[in-house]
Amino acid sequence: MRVLHIITGLGVGGAEQQLRLLVRHLPAKCEVITLTNPGQVADGLAADGVRVINLGMRGNRDPGALFRLAGQIRAGRYDVVHTHLYRACVYGRIAARLAGVRAVVATEHSLCATRLEGRTLNAGIRALYLATERLGRVTAAVSPTVAGLLRRWGVPDERIHVVPNGIDAARFQFDEVRRKEARAFYGLPEDAYVVGGIGRLVPAKRFDVAVRTMALLPGDVRLLLAGAGPEREELRRTARELGIADRVVLTGELPYLPDPRSDVPELPALLSAMDVLAAPGTDETFGLAVLEALAAGLPVLYTTAPALADLPPDAAPGAKCLTGGAETYARELLRLRAAGPGERAVPDAVRHYSIERTAQQLMDVYTAVLSGSTWK
Repeated sequence: MRVLHIITGLGVGGAEQQLRLLVRHLPAKCEVITLTNPGQVADGLAADGVRVINLGMRGNRDPGALFRLAGQIRAGRYDVVHTHLYRACVYGRIAARLAGVRAVVATEHSLCATRLEGRTLNAGIRALYLATERLGRVTAAVSPTVAGLLRRWGVPDERIHVVPNGIDAARFQFDEVRRKEARAFYGLPEDAYVVGGIGRLVPAKRFDVAVRTMALLPGDVRLLLAGAGPEREELRRTARELGIADRVVLTGELPYLPDPRSDVPELPALLSAMDVLAAPGTDETFGLAVLEALAAGLPVLYTTAPALADLPPDAAPGAKCLTGGAETYARELLRLRAAGPGERAVPDAVRHYSIERTAQQLMDVYTAVLSGSTWK
């Protein structure tokens, strides 16, 4: 089976990293087209032996890109076209139809109640989304929560299938050596209590709550934020104003896998360096960082994580949902710190979301789409 994945960009992000992980585990011949921004994940895919094509899209309105994309699909003679992220779904579904490919699957990674990939939802976005959705066969929702939003938007139930994100749990297993190396790299004392955060530095992630929480905690507590985005300088400014700039470390984008060309620790090493993960974001479609932290045996404080909301309460006993702001997070962090480090046990929630299981579910979707059958 030949599968073409089309994605808006390949910088470091949850959907982009998930695509690379999926391609590694799918028993199909996969190639990738990125509409723009062939960043770190493109380099990683190429290192894995995956052909990556940069379409060189010049903006949101680039009609020429549509025909270039259709030409690439036609030339590749793909069995399935799989699109990821809003712009790639719009262009990819149309281009696949122009190229004569009807077996089109889309994964909905980023639909929230009020936003789509950071865009405030409006009638125009919804109309374009629904019009192009009809050109595909299946929309794969990363959680039942997202599936429910799709139904409320008007996507027919028979075209929705839940295929959750998956993780390679073994890669995130706690490692004492990596913990010491990562702390040394970022100048974190070995005896510091390190609160972590992972994700795009955008308002919906509410990392300002994590920064403000630091001002309410003892001086030996540090904040380690992994990610990049437009809020970076605002978070730095807030830390300076609160007098805690020396206790806040912003790492920028980090790879999931070691890069032999760089001594920067990869993300799993950073999780080993943390003592707890704080995830105060309110617009999450899945909660991948929460699962990765649980795979590292960390306690987790979160505000929204559909991946856990869709499981029994005892599937992740080390995770606690909080609805407040900095004071609420500070109280819980002080409680966790006083309780001392746990045994770094991996909960059932992590095993439920294995990447092998996700890849098999996706292959079942491909097979059904190619055969013309449904599962409803």
